[in-house]
Amino acid sequence: MKIQAAVAWEAGATLSIEEFDLDEPRDDEILVKVEAVGVCHTDDNARLGRLPVVFPIILGHEGAGLVERTGRNVAKVKPGDRVLFTPDYCGKCEQCVLGGTPYCDQVVPVTFIGTRPDGSPRAHQDGKPVRASFFGQSSFATHSLVTERNIVPVQEGAPLHYLAGFTCGVQTGAGAILNAMPVHTASRVAIWGTGAVGLAAVMAAKASGAAEIVALDRVGHRLALAAELGATAAIDTSGQDLADVATAVVKLTGRGADVALDTTGNPLVILAAVQSLATHGTASVITSIGAPVTLSPGELLLKGRQLRGTMGGHINPTVFIPRLLDLHAKGRFPVDRLVKNYPFAEVNQAIADSLSGETIKPVLCLPGG
Repeated sequence: MKIQAAVAWEAGATLSIEEFDLDEPRDDEILVKVEAVGVCHTDDNARLGRLPVVFPIILGHEGAGLVERTGRNVAKVKPGDRVLFTPDYCGKCEQCVLGGTPYCDQVVPVTFIGTRPDGSPRAHQDGKPVRASFFGQSSFATHSLVTERNIVPVQEGAPLHYLAGFTCGVQTGAGAILNAMPVHTASRVAIWGTGAVGLAAVMAAKASGAAEIVALDRVGHRLALAAELGATAAIDTSGQDLADVATAVVKLTGRGADVALDTTGNPLVILAAVQSLATHGTASVITSIGAPVTLSPGELLLKGRQLRGTMGGHINPTVFIPRLLDLHAKGRFPVDRLVKNYPFAEVNQAIADSLSGETIKPVLCLPGG
């Protein structure tokens, strides 16, 4: 079928919305009319060639939409159902079997290469293959092919123009707090960086009843929103020595943070996050895009601190996304406060606004969505 999709023809190229031929769904595939899709920094990192993608490729990995057709082996959904897309995974390795799908052994070929597992493309233009399986979805498009593995059904009438961002950035921040480093009512939490991931972490910490939530950033309007969403303190790090900022967190909390989350990938911020920890505190990083971190072993050893990585929220999407949806429905996870909608034609502007900090969470709305 004919679709419109935003393609990156080569590394660094501006996305171009063009017509492509999308395959008919195979027996295990689902054709979804995309109604909304979130914009994430990962899309731009892929566009710039910072991730192991192969060009040309259709990007987009936070899709949501209406099921139009299903392959004969599909039982999870039917035409007319609404779904959120999640990152794909192999479903066969030890991590996938145990429920740790973000740590799938095949994460690079399944997520970035942009083809089906058998190497075949899902889309063509003028008979030439175009990779259309970025994160198993390539949802900067009017239609996408997905599988039962990487969809989560949602209720009829669910506000997809807000919820589309749940399945990467939002789940990453929320999952880090709710799953990877469970926060409780006595916890002191420091969240370094208050973009979409950081603010999702703020909301998750608030929902968990954390005793103190310290938000840190250089952008004033983001810090103001963090305070509205539950941060008990906000620190503007502009022009400050980050070691001094870490000391300020320790003084503010009385003992240091029990949990610190870095959302920036900046090695100096990661070091400061560790230095802000209390005895036995844990810091987590959620992005691999950044320079190496120089860290003295004593920063960890002398206070029993830990530094860990958290991929994709450390969650099983089919279990965790419904949990977030329930919190949202109860008004305890107001993700709509982060979102600004853009028409699909403005995909490049949405990316630019995300990178500049003008918009915290852009979500593209497609025709008919």
